[in-house]
Amino acid sequence: MISLAGMAVGVVAGLAAQQSPPIYNPGAPGAPARAISASEAQRMMRTRVTAEDVRFMQHMIVHHAQAVEMVELLKTRGADPAVRRLGERIALSQEAEMELMRDWLTSQNQPIEAHDLHGGHGGHAGHDAHAHHGAHAGHAMTDPMDMPLMPGMLSPRQMAALAAAEGAGFDRLFLEGMIQHHQGALDMVDELMAHPDSAEEPMLSGFAASVTADQSAEILRMQSLLSELQN
Repeated sequence: MISLAGMAVGVVAGLAAQQSPPIYNPGAPGAPARAISASEAQRMMRTRVTAEDVRFMQHMIVHHAQAVEMVELLKTRGADPAVRRLGERIALSQEAEMELMRDWLTSQNQPIEAHDLHGGHGGHAGHDAHAHHGAHAGHAMTDPMDMPLMPGMLSPRQMAALAAAEGAGFDRLFLEGMIQHHQGALDMVDELMAHPDSAEEPMLSGFAASVTADQSAEILRMQSLLSELQN
C-alpha cells in the first residue's frame, strides 16, 4: 500500500519536475537552439568524443581555409557580381565555422592542427591525410602538383590555374572548383558518419548536419550560376 506521505513526495517531485526551467541545446552556426529533455541532456553529457571526431574537426579547418583562400582570389580576379556575392557568403560562413571548430577543439583539450598535416598543402607531408580519406590507387606515383590534401580540395596545380585566371574564365574555374570543394566536404561528413560512435557529441553532430545542408544548397546554387555563365 502506498502511504499518504509517499503520495505527497511523488506529487511534490512531479510539481518540481514541471517547474524545472527548459534545457536548450545550442545549434550550429545559423541553426536555432533546441529544447531538450533532462534525460536527453544527461545522455549528451555522457557522450564521448572519438579520435575520428577530433580529426574531422582538425581537417575541416584546413578544408575551409582553402575555400576562404579561393574567395580572396575571387575578390580581385572575378567578374560576375552574383558569383562575387556567393563567394562572400561562403567566406563569411566558413570563417565563422573555422572559429567554432577551433573553440570546440580547445574545449576538448585537443590541438588545433592534426599531426598528419604538418607539411602544408600539396607536399608529401599531407600523404597520411590523403590516404586516410581513401586516396586513389597509385598515389605514390602522382605528381605532388596534382595531389590535393583532402577530398575535394583543389590540387596545387588547380590553385595555380585559378590564380592565373581572370574575368569570366576565373568565374568558371571558381565555380567548378568550389563545387568540387563542397562535394569533398560532404564526403568528409559521410566518412565521419561511417565510423561507429562518431559524430554523437551534440555540437559536432549539429555542425556536421549544417555542413551537409548548407553546402548541398550552395552546390545547387553554384551549378545554376555555372549554367548561366556557359549559356
